[in-house]
Amino acid sequence: MPDSSPPSPPGGIVPVLAGRVLELLTSGSYAVGDRLTEQSLADRLGVSRSPVRKALQYLEALGALSSVPNRGFQVAQDTAQLRRIRIEDEESDEAIYMRIVDDRLSEAIAEEVSEAQLMERHGLTRLQVQRVLNRMAREGLAERKPGRGWLFRPVLNTVDSHRESYRFRMIIEPAAILEPTFKVDRALFGQVRRQQQQLLDGGIERWTAAERFRAGAEFHEAIVACAHNRFLLDALRNVNQQRRVIEYHSHHTSATADRERLYRQCEEHLALLDLLEAGERMEASHRLRQHLDVVRAIKTDSTAPAAPDAPRGARLAVEVHL
Repeated sequence: MPDSSPPSPPGGIVPVLAGRVLELLTSGSYAVGDRLTEQSLADRLGVSRSPVRKALQYLEALGALSSVPNRGFQVAQDTAQLRRIRIEDEESDEAIYMRIVDDRLSEAIAEEVSEAQLMERHGLTRLQVQRVLNRMAREGLAERKPGRGWLFRPVLNTVDSHRESYRFRMIIEPAAILEPTFKVDRALFGQVRRQQQQLLDGGIERWTAAERFRAGAEFHEAIVACAHNRFLLDALRNVNQQRRVIEYHSHHTSATADRERLYRQCEEHLALLDLLEAGERMEASHRLRQHLDVVRAIKTDSTAPAAPDAPRGARLAVEVHL
């Protein structure tokens, strides 16, 4: 009788890469039968093709992918099935990641840190620390200093900085829609539309905060990308990058979110796509500004006040936003 037990995970960075590929597959951008190329994934993940190939082979062993001679790997299961796949050791790296995030948000560690400091503080091996720091580097949260050590990049972790980020987005996102170079990318809109519909069809309840955050960020970036102005898109991506860590942290520390609000935001996202595809750019620009203003008020103006002795800009406990 054949052994039906799951395959043992390979060592090193391969399980981490497999987890990141699986996260991409469950984002709504892929369907059963879609082909995956090693080079495109290697470029996206910032690694060489060899570990990506091993990660794809591991995912094939788990049933997530299939392979065809001379055609490479293809998606073998739908999104709902892929979400049920678990990768061993992925959670341990996630726990380490969140401990370091907690350290940085609470300023228990400085902006500059060494691998040895993190190893000693958390009782970790150098390989464990390097895997997490390399992930943070790929996500734009940290960067290796010339020589030795790591530097954490700025993040939004105060009420004031979060409010400023929304005011900035209220300036650039509606304006991008009104640019003379704005042209709807129907393929890109189709991709983000599927993601928003999947959220409404149960993803809000089942997806992780990281997955919900990515879907929201990709929606707003897709709209701005249609303005074909690299400076606008780079500016928005930079803001989203600084928001990412606090959103991950909120998933780690908060059990529930305002589900009704999340459903309403998804519906507003779909309505914006409808307006833009119908050529109603002025109305879409107006509604997008209102959309961002409502979220800004929810996440900043109505935030519980800090303690009387807390400094201005006290750390913000945020909920997940789409």
